[in-house]
Amino acid sequence: MRELSKIAFIFPGQGAQYIGMGREIACKYPASEEIFKKASNALNYDIEEMIFEGDEETLKITENTQPAILTASISGMQPLLEAGIIPYCTAGLSLGEYSAHVAAGTILFEDAVKLVRKRGSFMQEAVPVGEGATAAIIGLDSQAVIDACDEASVSGIVAPANFNCPGQVVVSGETEAVQMLTEICLKKGAKRALILPVSAPFHCGLLRPAGEKLSKELEKIDFHEMQIPVIANVNAKAITDKNEAKELLVKQVSNSVLWEESIRTMVNMGIDTFIEIGPGKVLSGFVKRTVKEARALNVENIASLETTLNELKNTN
Repeated sequence: MRELSKIAFIFPGQGAQYIGMGREIACKYPASEEIFKKASNALNYDIEEMIFEGDEETLKITENTQPAILTASISGMQPLLEAGIIPYCTAGLSLGEYSAHVAAGTILFEDAVKLVRKRGSFMQEAVPVGEGATAAIIGLDSQAVIDACDEASVSGIVAPANFNCPGQVVVSGETEAVQMLTEICLKKGAKRALILPVSAPFHCGLLRPAGEKLSKELEKIDFHEMQIPVIANVNAKAITDKNEAKELLVKQVSNSVLWEESIRTMVNMGIDTFIEIGPGKVLSGFVKRTVKEARALNVENIASLETTLNELKNTN
């Protein structure tokens, strides 16, 4: 197997899910199908049936969504590994950081899929439905959004949840404060300020109780020596210590995701090719908007897999 030292595997987070994700690759690659079987055995229900034959309402329940996306992502990674494509580093957006740790060898897949189901449940339980909200702010720089959060905090907790790419920041917090923030951002010149249809206000202080519960679950799991660095959401740094990885996964629940900075960290490490593995191409878009000269590929079905493999074959 050869090491392609300029490649990073990146993994999507919640919101990318759809019925049928991962089906094509699982049908063609036995190793990918085996990932779905391992997930079903670990969870004690047929997750393959839920993802391939289920309904959108069931899939978007947070405790279902998180293991489903993790499973589809790790399943989609198998053909790349079989082709000898070994990343130099890996990262994932929010939930996707767990896929990154599976790719890095930090956490066994079977442990990760059970863990993220509990993570989803803890996050949903932390804030009653209707008491929290999330909004996407388009067209303002990060500091302007941070300043707007400070202004809106008179109405309650509100904070940046995701710094996705230049000109796109997601905020979350108490409903009234988030609504006030969208009005402030529009007055500051934001192109758009949209309340998002998500089930909980992720990555803000309201989720600290979820982090405390998650910490106890993480203590039950064996973390292994990391085979490649993972770029952590919380500090956008390359992590190689398994104990630090565990601490940062707890903090991640209630802290901002520094995705734009994470992309820049990987570029500074010499990464010029990003392969998004799992449903959707949102992260590929963030990569291109952050570093225009970077190459962004994706793997979510047979067509995109074959395109990616051909691209890599012709340039490495």
